[in-house]
Amino acid sequence: MAAQKGRDLLLKVDATGSGGWQTVAGLRARRLAFTAGTVDVTDADSPGRWRELIEGAGVRQARISGAGIFRDAAADATVRGLFFDGVLAPWQVTIPDFGTVTGPFQVTRLDYAGSHDGEATYEIALESAGALVFAAP
Repeated sequence: MAAQKGRDLLLKVDATGSGGWQTVAGLRARRLAFTAGTVDVTDADSPGRWRELIEGAGVRQARISGAGIFRDAAADATVRGLFFDGVLAPWQVTIPDFGTVTGPFQVTRLDYAGSHDGEATYEIALESAGALVFAAP
C-alpha cells in the first residue's frame, strides 16, 4: 500500500438524520482509535495460571479526535449545537484506502483556541454511542 495523505481522512456529520453528510472541518490532525475490552475468567485452575479471556465478550468502542479549523460558520454552529444539546448524531469517518466507519457518536470535547495574529482553531473528540458499520472502499 502506498503512503496516504492525512488530509484525505474526512470527518462528516448528518446532524438532521436525513442522510445528508456535511464535512464539518478542515482537520489538520486526526485520529480514529478502536478499543475492545476484555473479560478475564482466570481462576486457580487455569492452565499454567495463564490469564484466560472470554472470546468476544468485551465492550468495543471507537474514539475520534481531531484539531484544525472549522470549514465555515455553519459547520461550527452544527458541532457546537450537538455538543451543548448532548445529541447523539450519525458521524462518518472516511479513511483513505481503508474504508468508511459510520455510526452514532457524541461530541465529548470541544476546545477553541486562537492567537492574536492567527486563525481560530479547535479540538474535538467524539465517542461511539452504538453499533458502527465498516465499509471497505
